[in-house]
This record gives sequence, C-alpha cells and structure tokens, in this order.
Amino acid sequence: MSSGGDPRPARAVIAAGARTPFAKASTALRRAAAVDLGVAAVREAVARSGFLPSDVDAAIMGNVASPADASNVARVIAVRAGLPETVPAHTVNRNCASGLEAIAQAAHMVATGQAKVVVAGGVESMSNVPLLLPEELKDIMLAAARAKSLLARLSAYARLRPRLLKPTPGLMAGLTDPLCDLNMGQTAEVLASEFGISRELQDRFALESHRRATAAAARLREEMAPMFVHAGRGASLHHDVGPRADQTLEALARLKPYFDRRRGTVTAGNSSPITDGAAAVVVAAEDLVERPLARVRSWASAGLSPRKMGLGPAFAVPLALDRAGLVLRDIELAEINEAFAAQVLACVEALASARFARDELGRGAAVGDLDPERTNVNGGAIALGHPVGASGARLALTLALEMRRRGAGLGLATLCVGGGQGMAMVLEAA
Repeated sequence: MSSGGDPRPARAVIAAGARTPFAKASTALRRAAAVDLGVAAVREAVARSGFLPSDVDAAIMGNVASPADASNVARVIAVRAGLPETVPAHTVNRNCASGLEAIAQAAHMVATGQAKVVVAGGVESMSNVPLLLPEELKDIMLAAARAKSLLARLSAYARLRPRLLKPTPGLMAGLTDPLCDLNMGQTAEVLASEFGISRELQDRFALESHRRATAAAARLREEMAPMFVHAGRGASLHHDVGPRADQTLEALARLKPYFDRRRGTVTAGNSSPITDGAAAVVVAAEDLVERPLARVRSWASAGLSPRKMGLGPAFAVPLALDRAGLVLRDIELAEINEAFAAQVLACVEALASARFARDELGRGAAVGDLDPERTNVNGGAIALGHPVGASGARLALTLALEMRRRGAGLGLATLCVGGGQGMAMVLEAA
C-alpha cells in the first residue's frame, strides 16, 4: 500500500470501469442496498482492469444519501468487494458530481504519488432513502424507550395521534435546496423561463435522449456488471430500466408540468427519473496500464447561484478547458448530465453566448458551441436515469469507452450540482 508522496509526477489514466444497470427507483433494484450496488460495480471494475485487489492502494466512492447502516459506504463497499482490509477508503459528497469528484481525487492521488492504483466511483440507492418521522413522534418513542415503568411507557404512547404516523419522504427533502428553498425541478423552471426554452424544445430533447439510448443499448451493456438480485419475476437485471423505444413526442406532450402546474414547462418526461445504480473505475499510473481507456487531463469545479444550479457546466467547463490548455472546439465527444432538458439546453445557450461570457464569466468571448451531434451520443440521464452519487462516474466511464470506439482524442464530462455548483473533467486518448 502506498503511504507517501513520490516526488516524480505520474500521469493518471482510467484503466477500466464498470457500472450496474440503472433502474428507476422502486422498480428492479429496490431491494438492492447501496452497498450491494457498489460492490457489483467495484468488483467488475477491478476484474476488468487486470489489477489484483491487493494492487489497490485506496478506494473513493461518491454518495449523497448516506445509508444509515454504512455511513462511510466506500469502506464497506471496498471490503465487501474483496479489497484487502489494509486498503483505506473514504466517501465524498459533491451532490450530483460526487462520482466525478471521486475520480478527480483518485487522479490527484496518482499524479502526486500518494497512490498508484485507486478505485473510484459512485453509488446511490434512491429507493432506499429513508422516510423522516415527525419530531413529536420521535419524542414520544424516545420517552417510551426511556420509561422505567409500564405506566410511564403507556403514558408516552397515549400521546400518539394519527397525524404523527405520516412520514415525510427523505428524498423530497434531499432534492430541495436549503439555500434557495427550491426543489431541483423548480430551478429548471427558472432556467426555462430565463432562457425562453419552450416545452416543445424540451420534449424533443427528451425524445432524442430515449432514441439514442435505445439505439445504443448493446454498447451501453458493455459498461455493465449484471445485478443478481430479484428483478421483477426473479430474473437478473442486465439492462437499464428507463430508455423507451416506443417513446413519442405526442406522449411527452400529454404530460402535465410537475413543478409549476400553472405556468411550467418541466415535466416528468423531460426530466431525469429518480434512479438506483453504481459505477466505478480504476484510476492508475499510466506506466502500469498496458491499454488504458483514457488519460485524465484536467478537471474543475465552480460555484454559482443555487437558484440557477443547472448552469453549473457553463461555469465549470471553461475552467477545465483552461487547465487543459484547450478550447471547446477541440472537444470531440462530450457527456453532459441530463438532469433536465431545460437545464442542458440553457447550458448550451450560455456556453455559446458572448454576453453570458462577459457578464457571468468575465471573459471576452463565448466559450463555444457544444455540438449536439457529438454530445450524449448514447443518450443521457433523461432516458438512462440519474442515481445522483453515481452519475458523474457513469459519465466518465461512458465517455472513455466511446472515445476508444471512435478513436476520439479529447472528451469532456460535465454536470450541474444541486446547491449551485458545476463540475467538468477533460479526458484524452492515452
């Protein structure tokens, strides 16, 4: 196990990776805990890398809704996936970019000589986010538990009322930003209004996401480690639950706005579904990997108004490009997380806007055009789903594999982040 700092800089590469199938919450993977999902992804990623578990120096996993029974879920996943107990592991939380943050931290460890081989990724079981009980009910249950007599216990229980037995879904609380008091869908409505993004444009974007994802089903399965858990009638899950081959613009148009029912344009159909899944990659020093998927060239994070959190990529992408010594037109393939169609379309417009560059970024020229024909070529989160802690790692893995298929030299992965942040990473052919 590496424990010190090698003064010689190393180039960090993605040696291999794998992910679970993604499934809408409360469907095929509802009985799989976050640890189970993470174990499946990590085991397969290590197996594909050619490294032995004993070669791994550290493990980092992104996660947002920390499981109550595995607070440092990365450590539990690492040990249960077969990594030696001597391998340290930690969990990171940068909301939607947690999985990409894990890869960035792994690349930094390799580049600075702190490690030679690091497992990094992300995991989220959104099906298993707990229900929150009212504080009054908690007080009653605590009083009953502390009671020293049957009479005192019965007295505590006598305070129970039916209204106290209605829990609050923890997921809904988690998807509401405490800094601006808007849920994530409402922030998408803010961007749709500000940028004048029509309902039809959003629905057409969503339809294209499904079309590309269904067309790419075989390629996407190459990323996957099947989940041997109860899925429907006892079959194992080998594919994503989300992409719809029969999706139509007419069906999308019939859906009612979900977050602003009177004037809104954001619907369940042009938003990413709530999803379970995990993804992991092995990041290593380049001289140890015979045929890496890609080299990690740069990454960056940025902050912005929480009300406009969906614009995060428009702030983070130019920083990552600057650090790589590139401009946007150099990028041959891109993956941008489709939290909402309105959010992606707003980012595309902002990146191409000279006024946005001047007023928001302090730059003299627009960042550039994000070519739709080279962006999310295998579909995106509107079809595939968005297991928040895992999505960043999924983007990097999907991008690296597609770069290899196409012989692309440079790729970009980027996400918006709840709370008002953005993150981006540049990969290059190794």
